[in-house]
Amino acid sequence: MNITRTILAMLLLVSLAGNTSFAQNKKPAKKADAKEKTTTESAEKSYLITVTKLHRNIDHKGTAAEWKALEKQYFDKVTKKNDLIVGQEVLTHYFTEDNTEILLVTIYNSWADIENASAKNNELVKAAWPDETARNTFFDKREAFYANEHSDEILSTYPFAKLPKAEFTKPMIHYVRKDHFSFPKDGTEKEFRELLGKYRDEVINKNDFIKAYYPNVHAWGANKTEFTEVFVVESLADIEKMFDKDEELAKAAWPDKAGSDAYWDKYNKYFTGKHSDYLYMSVPELTK
Repeated sequence: MNITRTILAMLLLVSLAGNTSFAQNKKPAKKADAKEKTTTESAEKSYLITVTKLHRNIDHKGTAAEWKALEKQYFDKVTKKNDLIVGQEVLTHYFTEDNTEILLVTIYNSWADIENASAKNNELVKAAWPDETARNTFFDKREAFYANEHSDEILSTYPFAKLPKAEFTKPMIHYVRKDHFSFPKDGTEKEFRELLGKYRDEVINKNDFIKAYYPNVHAWGANKTEFTEVFVVESLADIEKMFDKDEELAKAAWPDKAGSDAYWDKYNKYFTGKHSDYLYMSVPELTK
C-alpha cells in the first residue's frame, strides 16, 4: 500500500456532547481588535481531528534531516495551500511504547471536509509536480521513510481548551493522557462540563507551565470510552513542575478538605480510574 498517497485522505486523535468546542467558552463582551476577534471565533467553533499513526521504516538509511526536508516540501506545496485543512501537527515519539511512531494530527471543520480534502490534495500535488516521473520520484523517496502500516482515528474537540498565546517556533513536548469514561447512571453532560470547566478555570488556565491544553473525545475509532487530554509544555522538566503547580492551584481553589473531596468524588465518577500516558515532540516546521 502506498502510505504517503493514501494518507492524503486520512491525515491527537461516542462524545458526551454532540456539539463540541475547540477551546474556551465565550468571554464577556468587550472591545477587541481583529486578532482578538479571530481568536475568539476560532475558540468557539467545533472541529474534527483525524490522527494517523505512521511508523518509521527503521531499515531505511535516510536521515532525520532528509525526512524533514521532504515533509517540509510537501507541507509547503500542499498542506499549507489546502484551505479545507484548518490545522496540522506532526508529533514524533519521545516516550511511548513504540519508538517508530509518528502522529499526523489534522483539524477539519466537518466530515465533508475530511473527504473533500483528499481531492484537493491531489489537485495540489499535480500542480506542484506536473511531471509524472518527477512526482513519482518525490513520493517514492518520501514513502521510503515509512513502514507499511498505519492506523487512523477521528476525535471530536471538547470545550475548555487553553489556546497558545503565540505560535510555537521550537519543538514542544506534548503530554497525552488517555482516560476512560465510565458513563455513570447519575451523571449528566451538564455536570461534567461544569466540573471540567471549573478545573480549567482554576488550575489549567492559571498554570503557566501549561502552554496549551486540548481535551478531545472519541468520534470514530477503536474505543468510544476514551477521553484524550493533550498538555503542551516546553520541556520534560516542565512536566514535573506542571504537576506541582497543579497541586498548588488545586489547593488554592478547594482549600478545605470537604470541598475538595466533594469536587473530586463528582469528577472521578465519570472515569474508570484507568489511564495511559504518552509523550511526543512536535515538529514546528510542519505545523499549520
